[in-house]
Amino acid sequence: MTRKNCCLFVCFMAVMLLLPFCVGAEPVRLIFDTDLGNDVDDTMALAVIHALQNRNECELLAITTTKDNPYVAPMVAVVNTFYGRPDIPIAVVKNGPTKADGKYNRNVLELKDDAGKPRYSYNLPPVDQLPEAVSYLRKRLAAEPDHSVVLVQVGFFTNFARLLETPSDDFSALSGKELIIKKVKFLSLMAAAWYGQREFNVIQDIPNAQKMIDNWPTEMIFSGFEIGDLIQYPPKSMQDDFNYVKYHPVKDAYHFYRGLDKSQPTFDLTSVLYAVRPDRGYFDLSPKGTVKVLDNGTTTFEPSENGKHRFLLVNPVQIAMVREALVQLTSEPPKK
Repeated sequence: MTRKNCCLFVCFMAVMLLLPFCVGAEPVRLIFDTDLGNDVDDTMALAVIHALQNRNECELLAITTTKDNPYVAPMVAVVNTFYGRPDIPIAVVKNGPTKADGKYNRNVLELKDDAGKPRYSYNLPPVDQLPEAVSYLRKRLAAEPDHSVVLVQVGFFTNFARLLETPSDDFSALSGKELIIKKVKFLSLMAAAWYGQREFNVIQDIPNAQKMIDNWPTEMIFSGFEIGDLIQYPPKSMQDDFNYVKYHPVKDAYHFYRGLDKSQPTFDLTSVLYAVRPDRGYFDLSPKGTVKVLDNGTTTFEPSENGKHRFLLVNPVQIAMVREALVQLTSEPPKK
């Protein structure tokens, strides 16, 4: 295949894979667990979810946070409001691992428009009145159909590790582990690295990472550090593709965190894309196996026929396909 034909083929496949699901397909029921604010890819991943919901490919049931900072939930609310879904429930971590403001949440929330008013509107109770994440997860999962929920974890292991250890309560007679087995389809998570590196989401809460990975009862699909690092979001898109409005919270967040002239790894975006479109050819999967988190935060993978863990793989054609899909989805305007 010539280089020109190869490029045409990649473009054709990207367009085909971006087509909406056929009429009548059931949207993926999604819960998004995020440390939004530590890196801008969380905010971009949330934009991707909204674009996929525009296409009826998923339904965002709730967002839970693992960054313990008062500006996180308001920033989540700003993004949800911008995309026309201000009522998506938000629940927050208590005593979470990272508390600093980060580079963009507070800065975006304090922006003003030309009239000196807040640039972005949202309606949210005070953060200390928002539901606690683990209790809310139990409530929400208990109300969902069996084996119907896909969890996406793009932050720390704190909330889901705590969920595992919960006892029965007013929401369900099941323990946390039993509730997960009954309600969760699989877990797609951005975590780990396979070449001796210590990945951020793991090392911020190593005890809970070890506890959760060792005991989680459903299939876990890891998007390791290498995947997002291979697939870079192009700055040209951020400069040009978000100008359909004067003010865009994703673009502003990118500006404060990365700078509009720099590319951005797509770490969290890849976990969302796999969660909603697992069978569209964007990624290959490793053999089944078992992931272990060592005490220093590095991760290992041991192949095993009975293992519940797999990780994403990409070839050069898939890298191009995924990048184009993520550019189109991240920059997609809100549904009118």
